[in-house]
Amino acid sequence: MKKHIPNFITLLNLFCGCIATLHAVNGNMIYAVFFVFLGIFFDFFDGLLARQLNVKSELGLQLDSLADMVTSGLVPGLVMFHLISLTVDEEVMHTNLTLSELVSGNVSFLPYVGLFITLASAYRLAKFNIATNQTNNFIGLPTPANALLILSLPLILEFQNNDFINSIILNQWFLIFITLLSSFLLNANLKLIAFKKLTTTSFRENIISYLFLFLAVIVLVVFKFVGIPLVIVIYIAFSILSYHYFNNK
Repeated sequence: MKKHIPNFITLLNLFCGCIATLHAVNGNMIYAVFFVFLGIFFDFFDGLLARQLNVKSELGLQLDSLADMVTSGLVPGLVMFHLISLTVDEEVMHTNLTLSELVSGNVSFLPYVGLFITLASAYRLAKFNIATNQTNNFIGLPTPANALLILSLPLILEFQNNDFINSIILNQWFLIFITLLSSFLLNANLKLIAFKKLTTTSFRENIISYLFLFLAVIVLVVFKFVGIPLVIVIYIAFSILSYHYFNNK
């Protein structure tokens, strides 16, 4: 019976991703972000439970990637499509069009660039499923981390509402740059910290990870939602420090 518990948690991740997709399509970005965050929460605990219960399986691995494809792959692409659409047409920016109306309306091709995130996420997850060198670390930015990066943008717009920051986020070339950067990072040959080691190895072996987590909390408290992309940058920097300078195995 216990072998089914992690898969049930994974399905909760997928369920949240489906709800988030519906909200994204209907233009409810904040609800979409909330359910993605909830899905990522379940995504963290399904793997943790599988390791603690010693019930890891090939089925669980495949199911986890399928759930991530929706929650952390499809939804961020839809959100980026919506954000770029807001910058393309001045009239669109002052209306509350749903994603389906944007797609069917007279909108330029540019917003579809946002869906590169979904394509890059699918490629990254497929590579992860067949990889043999990602047991103790990640190669490329994990899809949940990339989802947090993309979904922080509507949160910043909605809750921090700073004119200067808003003008940056609602610049189509900035959004295209973020889209291309995140698509690259997802599949970059870059070794990044996997926090599942925290439960299997000593404190000393994970000192960089603990320092990162401590700093991440401080950054989020100080900068709030603006801190999310900063934390992703710090995560990459600490990973480079850990693996490429200290040769952490």
